[in-house]
Amino acid sequence: MCRNIHTLYNFEPRATTAEVDAAALQYVRKISGSTKPSKANEESFERAVREIAQSTQRLLESLVTQMPAKNREDEAVKAKARAAIRFGTH
Repeated sequence: MCRNIHTLYNFEPRATTAEVDAAALQYVRKISGSTKPSKANEESFERAVREIAQSTQRLLESLVTQMPAKNREDEAVKAKARAAIRFGTH
């Protein structure tokens, strides 16, 4: 039902609003058990997505680290290599 929620912190360039919104949507889908809410629950579902996205953005903006930011492209290459080993597609 739900794709993985990816780490958004400590990347260069920083996570976009769209990435934060997508993570919030995936989180709400996962905990609600629904990919598309009924009309009766649509407002609550959308409100939860907005509130979680806002909280996530505040969290990302407030975190501090001494570690250098990771490069998105390098991390994607590493993830593909791990998947190839895990699923035997190398």
